[in-house]
Amino acid sequence: MADRDPSKPDDTGDQLVDYLRGLLKTSTELPPERVLAEDLKVSRHSLRKALKVLRDSGELNPAKTGRRASSEVSTTSTRLVQSTNPLEVMEMRLMIEPPLARLAALRASPDEIARILQTARTPTEVSPAQADQDFHRAVAAGSRNSLASELHILLHRVQNDARLRFTDSDSDENTTVERVRARDIEHQKIAEAIAGRDPLEAERAMYDHLERTQRKLMGLGMRPGDAA
Repeated sequence: MADRDPSKPDDTGDQLVDYLRGLLKTSTELPPERVLAEDLKVSRHSLRKALKVLRDSGELNPAKTGRRASSEVSTTSTRLVQSTNPLEVMEMRLMIEPPLARLAALRASPDEIARILQTARTPTEVSPAQADQDFHRAVAAGSRNSLASELHILLHRVQNDARLRFTDSDSDENTTVERVRARDIEHQKIAEAIAGRDPLEAERAMYDHLERTQRKLMGLGMRPGDAA
């Protein structure tokens, strides 16, 4: 057997997950399992376990089971985009995400909490939109409710469609440093409540965070301290 490339991960869980996470920073899709396992010189079993971690956390799209399944997902998203509007998306987020934050405070593992805390701050190498999505996906994964997490991923997929972007200022190019900083403060408040195992505060902080976005969407004006 050929010597292992020292730049590639060992056949262990955390290191393999971190390596795959790094690959996803430059691409939204990974090579097929067979190709990836051969390239990394890891077992298919270990690779599938690592991929499951990323899918459960919302960092990787659900596994495709063929062209038909992929087409069905795309068709569902398109149909939802055509039948909804930004107000409905925000209403659903307000219904789903605060309870997920509460569950995360009760159920999240130490590793999931570490991920939530990490994604609460926007890295310089990640776009503001991606950083925001990473945080909310991490919270959903920490809820340990797989059905709710899948619904959350679908909801964000619909919201991310350009046809549902409610103002031009939502583009990464127009996201100000001040806005990112204010949003990070709100994210950190949610993350700290989850890390502190305070379900009521986590739920309240998530609701307040999303309600500020809803107020902006509805043109109701912002209150002192809101992320513009």
